[in-house]
Amino acid sequence: MQEITILSGKGGTGKTSITAALASLAENAVFCDNDVDAADLHLILQPKILEEHEFDSGWVAQIDKDDCIDCNICVEHCRFDAIKRGSVGRLEVNPFSCEGCRLCERVCPAVAITSFQNMDNSWYVSETRFGKMTHARMGSGQENSGKLVTTVRNKAKAIAKQSQADFVINDGPPGIGCPVISSVTGTGKVLLVIEPSVSGLHDAKRLIELVKGFNIPQFAIINKFDINREVSSKIEAFLDNENIPLLGKIPFDTDMVLAMIEKKSILEYATDSETSKRIKTVWEQLKQLEKEPKINIESIA
Repeated sequence: MQEITILSGKGGTGKTSITAALASLAENAVFCDNDVDAADLHLILQPKILEEHEFDSGWVAQIDKDDCIDCNICVEHCRFDAIKRGSVGRLEVNPFSCEGCRLCERVCPAVAITSFQNMDNSWYVSETRFGKMTHARMGSGQENSGKLVTTVRNKAKAIAKQSQADFVINDGPPGIGCPVISSVTGTGKVLLVIEPSVSGLHDAKRLIELVKGFNIPQFAIINKFDINREVSSKIEAFLDNENIPLLGKIPFDTDMVLAMIEKKSILEYATDSETSKRIKTVWEQLKQLEKEPKINIESIA
């Protein structure tokens, strides 16, 4: 079983559209949306939920106003600045600032502070037209997204093992934060989706350095390469210097947008388009190759 994780250094590169396209090509695969903070793969795959599970995202403190003696000790000890005076002048905990360390609970002389586990998050096992999928929903401002990524990944791999699937395909989160680290750890291959912009190249460089630390084979595609050929050339040169195989250059295609509106992958919406052909080539290389010095690809003039 191969586990392939699709990543991007920033949002808006088309990573999820590429993942959905690969999902429509992969046979005998399980899919996992690792972007738990802003999941959107379900918008295209339209999963039917089979299982729903609660997820504990950590502790949040609350102050009992009847027991509070207004001593301000909790305010002095909270290094997250999460305790403030509310509209009526009483101390309150801002749940979005509280990091759940529970120190305020321990130092309160009146025992007026208690903590509760925040369960405003869920993860799911679903069925899609391409196969089983695991995904999640996090409430606004919730923490432990890295732990939630690990949870849905482990479940996807367990399903794949049980069903003897050939692939687990992860739609990873953008950036280089904790959810990305949780997505990369232990995966088999990483496919980088890079857009031809200055910020796209900058953020791709940071992501590549992160993945290097895990000693995981990296491959790349340039999406919408023809909107800025100069930057695309710089990306190609950088990837060549880093010995990262470039598996394909995907042109800007309005059919990508139309496919999303129809809740379809580009392969379903425009099977014989140039974009679809190029993504098919990317998939054929990705599922077979280990890291190679160079990959020859057909370019658009």
